[in-house]
Amino acid sequence: MDHAAKGAAALASSSFTAAVGHYNDAIASNPQAVDYYIKRSTAYTRVSPPDHASALSDAETALVLAHKRAKRELIVQSQLRRGIALFGLQRWADSKQCFDWVKKLDEKEKTVAIWEMKVKGKLKDLTETDAAGKVTVEEVPHIELPTSSNTKPPEKPLLEKNGKEHAQTAQPASAPAEIKPEGVQTPANKIRHEWYQTPDTVVVTLFAKGVPKDKATIDIQERALAISFPLPTGSEFDFSLDPLFSKVDPSLSTSKVMSTKVECVMKKATPGQKWASIEGTEVVQEGEHSADDGNADVKRAVLGNKSTNNTVPSYPTSSRSGPKNWDKVANDLTKKKAKNDKAEGGGGNGGQDEDDDGVDEFEGSGENAFLQSIFKSSNPDAQRAMMKSYQESNGTVLSTDWSEVSKKKVETSPPDGMIAKKWGE
Repeated sequence: MDHAAKGAAALASSSFTAAVGHYNDAIASNPQAVDYYIKRSTAYTRVSPPDHASALSDAETALVLAHKRAKRELIVQSQLRRGIALFGLQRWADSKQCFDWVKKLDEKEKTVAIWEMKVKGKLKDLTETDAAGKVTVEEVPHIELPTSSNTKPPEKPLLEKNGKEHAQTAQPASAPAEIKPEGVQTPANKIRHEWYQTPDTVVVTLFAKGVPKDKATIDIQERALAISFPLPTGSEFDFSLDPLFSKVDPSLSTSKVMSTKVECVMKKATPGQKWASIEGTEVVQEGEHSADDGNADVKRAVLGNKSTNNTVPSYPTSSRSGPKNWDKVANDLTKKKAKNDKAEGGGGNGGQDEDDDGVDEFEGSGENAFLQSIFKSSNPDAQRAMMKSYQESNGTVLSTDWSEVSKKKVETSPPDGMIAKKWGE
């Protein structure tokens, strides 16, 4: 397992100090990998105590590199980490500005609404002269990009879970194999790729001789693969598959640069799914299968997932009353709004229907005007998505994308620095 994979595993198991160390090594070997800085920024935010200054530095480096590569998804992730780090540094206005930029690029980002609520609560208590209420950041920061000579992080003490200080210093990267003077020997127009799949993996091979290991950049994302390396002519060879046919798990995927080829083994996010091709389109939805599967999922996707009956969709739920019929809830919302309109004119009784089935999750609670304003201005699909995601995630996720939320239970996703626990733990 390489350093990046070890870092991802440590991050997933909440071993944040170890994750920082592994990503130090990964960045020392590949200082241009955007995802490494995003993940290390996340780890810095979650160590105890948090190192928000280092988290901000990594997020801004990732943001500049992402803009250089013009990768929208990486730009969104980097800007989000930047806003979270600024929030930790109590730079409230700067933090809010970053979240606004995230929304501009991706309105469906799941966590930004929760962070917006947090920062709004901080801003309302500031005076006009408070420095924390003034925006000082630019959308793309002006910073020096990292190179192999300046990526070694300074030695600093990090606290382990037992409270003891542990000096974390980047280990020197192993010396790269000797590269022939001519570099890549395969002409650019002769470089080709092939792919094949197993039930659990997708393997992409790029055939190019003499690719320099220390200068090649391989970036595996959920729906994209990008490989780049310098050519002897001085130009950069870029190869990308974006979007992939379906999602992969970057933390369980691996890559290797060999003497005659570059090989990427990507772990399918949905084991057993048959990919009809290596590349997909933006309209491909998760849960759909390839055309030759011939099952009802494809028909539902083509027909807009319409149903001719009123049965409740089947998805995992911990609700005491069982799965909710969210189509019925949306209809109840429409009826309720009509009744409220009549009540304002003096014709309603102002009462609540017994069969509202939780439609007051956001309306009328008086606890959060911001949530209410978003909810009331949304269409019925967005409203039921908000209710389902908010209720099933225990208030940690707020989504307006019904096409995604309707498919499965929305898992609890606690904010950075917090751990989800069951009642009584």
